[in-house]
Amino acid sequence: MQRHQGRLIDHIHLRVSDLEASRRFYRAVFQALGHDFTSKSPEHFACDELWVDKASGPVSQVHLAFQAKDRESVHAFHTAALGAGGRDNGGPGERSYHAGYYAAFAFDPGTGTTSRRCIMGCGNAPLHRSL
Repeated sequence: MQRHQGRLIDHIHLRVSDLEASRRFYRAVFQALGHDFTSKSPEHFACDELWVDKASGPVSQVHLAFQAKDRESVHAFHTAALGAGGRDNGGPGERSYHAGYYAAFAFDPGTGTTSRRCIMGCGNAPLHRSL
C-alpha cells in the first residue's frame, strides 16, 4: 500500500452485519466512481483507505463522504447505490453545506441499521474544501 504524505486519515475500518450486502453495495458504488476493490477475501474487502469486514458485535455507525469528479458521477453513485440494495436518504442535488456542494445520500444495506449511511458528495465545490 502506498503511503500518502500529508493526509489525515490512514484508514477507516467499517464493521457490518451483512458483509455480502455491503460488498455488493460498495462494489457498485466504487465502480460508478471509477474505482474497484484494492483488496478482498471472503472475510473482508477494501478500496484504498476503506476496510470493511463482518462485525462480531455492534456495527459501525459513521457518516462517509466519497469524492466525485462531477455531478454526473453523483447521479451514477446514487443510481448504483439504490440498485445494489442501498436505501435512499436524499437524491442528487445542491446542499447548503457550502457553496456549490452537490451530493446524494444512501444507507449501506449491510449495517442492519439506519444510523450509518454511506454518503457521497460531488464537486463543483472549491477544491481545497474537505469536510
